[in-house]
Amino acid sequence: MTTLNPAGGSPPLIELSGVGKRYPRGTVALQNVSLSVGASEFISLVGPSGCGKSTVLRLIAGLDLSSEGQLQSPALLAAGPAAATAFVFQDPTLMPWASVFDNVWLPLRLAGSSHAAAAPAVRRVLNAVGLGDFATAFPAELSGGMRMRASIARALITQPRVLLMDEPFAALDEFTRQRLNGDLLQWWLAAGLAVLFVTHSVQEAVFLSQRVLVMSARPGRITAELHIAEPQPRTPAFRTTACYLEACREVSLALEAAHTDPAFAP
Repeated sequence: MTTLNPAGGSPPLIELSGVGKRYPRGTVALQNVSLSVGASEFISLVGPSGCGKSTVLRLIAGLDLSSEGQLQSPALLAAGPAAATAFVFQDPTLMPWASVFDNVWLPLRLAGSSHAAAAPAVRRVLNAVGLGDFATAFPAELSGGMRMRASIARALITQPRVLLMDEPFAALDEFTRQRLNGDLLQWWLAAGLAVLFVTHSVQEAVFLSQRVLVMSARPGRITAELHIAEPQPRTPAFRTTACYLEACREVSLALEAAHTDPAFAP
């Protein structure tokens, strides 16, 4: 597939061209992956387990290296060192011995910011994610949804240009997941950042995204791109509309085609 351009033709924050990933034992995780992420876009990656969705995020975050192709961040580089990516994992990865405040403060602390200097920003982001009353609580005292809110707050505190999210709501019950989906859209719009979101859920991808990229089974390739026409922000009522149901059908058909079409066979 050719490069997928960001909506509106804006300069990309991140651009992958023909990227592949091969591991030392010969496993090919990704093959010829090309995509672009534009400023303030919300994009989801969907595909079967093991197709390389998380690998794409790890390559963008610099946690792994590609074996071939190019990965460029022209707009991020032009904006200087303050422009960065932040990663939200499936597990909240909070420090159990530290308070919610201290967990969220951690990235600023590592950058040299004192407790006093960071306090206003930490309180601001905790209030934004609904944890303003839980700054002194410890992770064990929080529900699963609240721990994920703290993890997202820790990512947002760095004011990233791109937020990378690897199935952050997969372990949550459906009610909590849907509520956090709506909240995430509000945080995304308020922060003005781009989001690249990995999920196994077609319904979640359609509700959240402006674009949904479908990946084939390993070696992972992008086999389809679908635009979701519904304007943002979206409300729970969107899930009952013809637009939503049709988009879910189209993404599901694209996933099925990626498994059955000989053109996408390994």
